[in-house]
Amino acid sequence: MKLDELKPLEALLTADFRQIEPRLQALDKHLILRTYLDGYTLGDIDTKIWLALRGNRAAVSFIKRGSLANLARWFNYIEENHPEIQAEVKAKDAAAKAKVAAASKAGASYALALQNADQGVVTRFLPEPSGYLHIGHAKAALLSDYFAHQAYQGQLRLRLDDTNPSKEKQEYQDAIIEDLALMGIKPDTVTYTSDYFDYLYDMCVRMIKEGHAYADDTDQETMRDQRWKGVASARRDRSIEENLRIFTEEMKNGTEEGLKNCIRAKLSVDNPNKALRDPVIYRCNIETPHHRTGTKWKMYPMYDFACPVVDSHEGVTHALRSTEYTDRNPQYQWFIDTLKLRQVYMWDFARMNFIRTFLSKRKLAKLVDTGKVWGWDDPRMPTIRGVRRRGMTIPALRDFILKQGPSRNVVTMDWTNFWASNKKEIDPIAPRHTAITKKDAVKVMVKGADAPAEPIKQEKPKHPKNKEVGTKQVTFANELIMDQADAKSFKDGEEITIMGWGNGFVRNIDSSAEVIPTFEIDLNLAGDVKSTEKKVTWLASKGQTLVPAELWDFDYLITKDVLQEEDNMEDFLNPVTETMEEAWCDEASATLKKDDIIQLERRGYYRVDKGLNDWKEGEEKKLVLFCIPTGKTGSK
Repeated sequence: MKLDELKPLEALLTADFRQIEPRLQALDKHLILRTYLDGYTLGDIDTKIWLALRGNRAAVSFIKRGSLANLARWFNYIEENHPEIQAEVKAKDAAAKAKVAAASKAGASYALALQNADQGVVTRFLPEPSGYLHIGHAKAALLSDYFAHQAYQGQLRLRLDDTNPSKEKQEYQDAIIEDLALMGIKPDTVTYTSDYFDYLYDMCVRMIKEGHAYADDTDQETMRDQRWKGVASARRDRSIEENLRIFTEEMKNGTEEGLKNCIRAKLSVDNPNKALRDPVIYRCNIETPHHRTGTKWKMYPMYDFACPVVDSHEGVTHALRSTEYTDRNPQYQWFIDTLKLRQVYMWDFARMNFIRTFLSKRKLAKLVDTGKVWGWDDPRMPTIRGVRRRGMTIPALRDFILKQGPSRNVVTMDWTNFWASNKKEIDPIAPRHTAITKKDAVKVMVKGADAPAEPIKQEKPKHPKNKEVGTKQVTFANELIMDQADAKSFKDGEEITIMGWGNGFVRNIDSSAEVIPTFEIDLNLAGDVKSTEKKVTWLASKGQTLVPAELWDFDYLITKDVLQEEDNMEDFLNPVTETMEEAWCDEASATLKKDDIIQLERRGYYRVDKGLNDWKEGEEKKLVLFCIPTGKTGSK
C-alpha cells in the first residue's frame, strides 16, 4: 500500500466489522515483510492506525484471534514495545469513562467511545415531518442530544427530512420542533433536506456520469419482483447519455416519459442483503407541491441517498440510527465511498418497543384519519403529545429513555416501568383532592355531639408530606356523600375512619340492600384511626359548591402484545379503549387548570385536560380528568 492509501485508513477503521474487514486484509498483506506500516520506527501513520483499531472492539477481537498473522504480529508488537502509546490510550479511556459515568450509574450502559471523538462530535436528529414524534423518535433525539451535549462538548443538528411532499405538512414540521423544545432538546442548528435539493441533484448527475446510477422505467410491481429474485433490470445497461437525458430533461420537468422513470443506484443485482440491490435514489412527484419549495422540483431524492450525502456535506461526524437501519449501513457507506465524501461514523441502537403498541407512522396516521382516536395527541397514542396528555412528565420521560441507553439489544417492554418512573416524579408534588362518582353517591347524615350544626371550613394541606404544595379549604358538614362501594362494605355499628376528619360509627344501614340510598354516622372524633379497618373518602354536600367532573380512563389500542408484519391491524383493534364516569369533586378543585396533575384520594393520579376556565362561553363547565397509569398494571 502506498502512503496516500494508508493516510485515510484511520478514519475508515472505526466502522463496523463488515465494512473494515477488506481493509484489515489489505493491511495484513502490506505487513508481510514490514515491522512498521511506514518507515522503520513508530511514526504518525502507525500510531493513528493502531489507535483507530484499538478503539474498535470488533477489530481488536478479530486481530487477537490471529487469522491475519502479519496484522496480529504488528498490533501486538506496537502494544508491547511502545509504552508511550499506552499512555494516550489510557487517557482517552479515562476521559470517556468519566463522561458517561453519570448515565451508566443511572441504569443504562453508556460505555461506548465514539470514534475519533477527540476531533469533534456532531450528531443529528433526522425526523420526517410526516407525523407527530412518537416515543421511538424521542429515544433517537435524546441519545443524539446526550452524546452531542453531555458526553462530548459537541453539536446537535436537527434536520427535517422533507423529501416526500405527499406525506409532509407544515403542521408536522412545527410540532416536531415544539416537541423537541418541550423535551429540553436544543439543537445547535435547524436545517431541512430541501435546503440541499440543488446539491443532491448535482450529486445524482455525477453518479450517472460516473456510471453509478441509471434511469429505470420498469413498473413498480415488476421492479419489486426482480429485486426480490435478484434479476437485473432490462434498463441497467442504458447508456450514460440516455440516463442523463432522462434525469436532467424528462424527470426534472415532470414529462410523461419522466414520470415513468426513477433513478436507481448501481450497487448490486443479487446481493444477499436486499438493501443493496440497486435501490431507487430519485423519483418524480408532481401531484403535491412541496410545503417549502412549492412546484420548483418535479422529482425528489430518496432517504437512502439523501441521508449519507447530506450527513457528510453538513459536517455530521456520528450518525446514531435505530437497528432497523442496520441492513442499510453498507448502502450508506457505499454512497460515501462511491462519491468520495467525508466519512461519517454510524452507531446503531435498539428502538423502544412496547407491548400492544405500534410505532409505525403509517398505522398511527390511519387511526387518526379513520377517527379511531381523537388525534395525534390522543392520550392512547404513543406520540410525545399523547403520553404527555395522558400525564407523563417531561423529566420522567427523559429519565426513562436515557436509562435505556444506546444498547443494540431489541426488547419489547411492558408499559409498567415507563409509568412507574412517572409516579416517582409526580407523587411528591401532586395535590390531593377527592371525587365521588355521581351514580354511586350515597347520602350520609352525620350525628353525635361532634357533628357540626352548620358547615364549617378549615385550611388543610394539599399534600400530607409536602407543605410546599400549599393548602386548601375543606368543608365539614352534617350532610355528606360517600361511594356506594364503600357503603355496601359497612356493617351496622362498625367503626370507620372518615379520612381527614376522624372516626364514626355506622348506624341505620341495610347492608343486604342491592343499593344503599342513605345511612347515618355517629361521629366519634376521640376514636383511634389506627384501630379501624376501613378508611373512606367523602365530600360535604352542604356548605360548598361541588365541582362536576368527568373521570376518564384508557386502555390499549390493540389486543395483541406484538403485531407481526403480516397481521392486519384492524383485526386486533381493541373495541373499547376508553371509559368515562361523571363525578363530583371538592370545591377546591375549581381552581385547577389544564395540565395540572393531582391525586384523587383512593382513585389514583389524574391530569387535568380541561379546567372550569377552559370552556367557551355557553358551554357546560366541568373538570375533565385523565387517569395516569402508575405502573401497577402497565396500562397504556
